[in-house]
Amino acid sequence: MTMIADLTDTLARAAKSAIRQAIMPALCACVVAYFAYYAIHGDRGLVAMKQIQGEIAQAEGVLNQLRTEREDMERRAQLLRGDGLDRDMLEERARLMLNFANPRDVIVKLPKLADPEGASTQK
Repeated sequence: MTMIADLTDTLARAAKSAIRQAIMPALCACVVAYFAYYAIHGDRGLVAMKQIQGEIAQAEGVLNQLRTEREDMERRAQLLRGDGLDRDMLEERARLMLNFANPRDVIVKLPKLADPEGASTQK
């Protein structure tokens, strides 16, 4: 019986030693996995960075569109200033604001479209 008891003691010591040697690497692996996960999926991780870059690209597109509109408005406003008044631009604005037409303009009257509500009641 002493031989079996010695064998079990040896196996128990070997198991405890193996567990002690495995705890530290397992703990380090868990810490590395934690930081790796948050480096990818965290608030400032790679996924969030891709999303923010998409939002930045979209905002830059809107900014470029607004800059183009502003430059067009500035160019049109420059044509209406007193020092370099463009007669065509003045005439266009006057027609638009006063709702006038030039006698040489061709005006095409379009027929009125039927009301969808009125059409359904007539059926």
